[in-house]
Amino acid sequence: MVAIHQFVPSLASRDAIGHHTLQVQRVLHDMGIESAIYASEAQPEVRRRCSAYRTFGRDHTSARDRFSAMARRQPSTWFGSARSGGAMADRARTWLMYQGSTGSPVAGFVMARPEPKLLDYHNITPDLFFAPWEPHVAAELALGRRQLAELAPVTELALADSAFNEAELTVLGFGATAVLPIIIDTDDFDVEPDPATLRRLERERDRGGADWLFVGRISPHKAQHELVKALALYRRNHDPLARLHLVGGSSSHSYLSALEAFVADLGLTGAVDIVGSVPPAVLCAHYLSADVLTSASRHEGFGVPLVEAMHHGVPIVAVDAAAVPETLGRGTARGAAGLLVGAEQPALFAAAVARVIGDAPLQTAMVERGRERAADFAPTRTSALLRTLVERLVADAPT
Repeated sequence: MVAIHQFVPSLASRDAIGHHTLQVQRVLHDMGIESAIYASEAQPEVRRRCSAYRTFGRDHTSARDRFSAMARRQPSTWFGSARSGGAMADRARTWLMYQGSTGSPVAGFVMARPEPKLLDYHNITPDLFFAPWEPHVAAELALGRRQLAELAPVTELALADSAFNEAELTVLGFGATAVLPIIIDTDDFDVEPDPATLRRLERERDRGGADWLFVGRISPHKAQHELVKALALYRRNHDPLARLHLVGGSSSHSYLSALEAFVADLGLTGAVDIVGSVPPAVLCAHYLSADVLTSASRHEGFGVPLVEAMHHGVPIVAVDAAAVPETLGRGTARGAAGLLVGAEQPALFAAAVARVIGDAPLQTAMVERGRERAADFAPTRTSALLRTLVERLVADAPT
């Protein structure tokens, strides 16, 4: 009898970490492993899928305790001899898995518990990106970094979304580590596009001009202002009717306000569409209408929108930073499924987009390579990897 309970600061169905947490629970349940989710807060649509994290010690009985009680109640033929039943009870174990991405009292709660610990690390944005814009967010991120270091000596196994993330764990002194990409259900990408959004985007295309797309939160480290700079140069030198759609919520009101002012100062108000958070059907319409997915992000631990774009057959131009080249497949036999550009080089970024849009054979090759790379993150593959890691963990657990 084994249990791996997950603890997450916040659970949300559309959030990449929340979706991953639910997928991990599915895999564990399929393996016959008990797994409940405990969170500090949860969005309404998934509130019934989790419990408040502070209730864990009050309403929880360990797998070992339940197994021992079953062994005492059942005849010896159920578990074998009394001695073997006792040995199996000894092997029953409960782990607590912390889904780490920011500072949270949930991390402190997990560290204070006596159960052995696991970590699933999704990257913590360096606080320096947020300090000028949202000091309270920077403080939360700095706390997350301190908590991450404190988890190192008490964690039996640390999983990371990427080798980039795993390298951070190694520097902090984590012992056993492994790479487990975010478990993405790619079937969720193939929803029916929102008809109204699709019609609006098609009308815009009929007037001419290329469609740039960015998907992700408006945030200082994602550097949407660099995309705006590149778009201004692209419109001046290549395509005066080009548009940029920024799809996603905001992590910083201050940065969002500055971005809106910057767009207005450059005379791009009608060319930059700050869409906000949207449901899957609207997002799908944007992918279907996009000529290129663009990303100037300076710090990504994985990058789910990159996989979404590759799945939808959208070519990618991105800044060569953090885990972005890894997610795109640089270093693999097939090579990167996108064009990578140095940071803070808007003219070069604009030229890269012009090359992709103006070269049909290159587009075809990028789309084909992207779909191959997206298949590397199919849920059958990532779920199988998780099962293998958990089986090794359980087999190696002390009796």
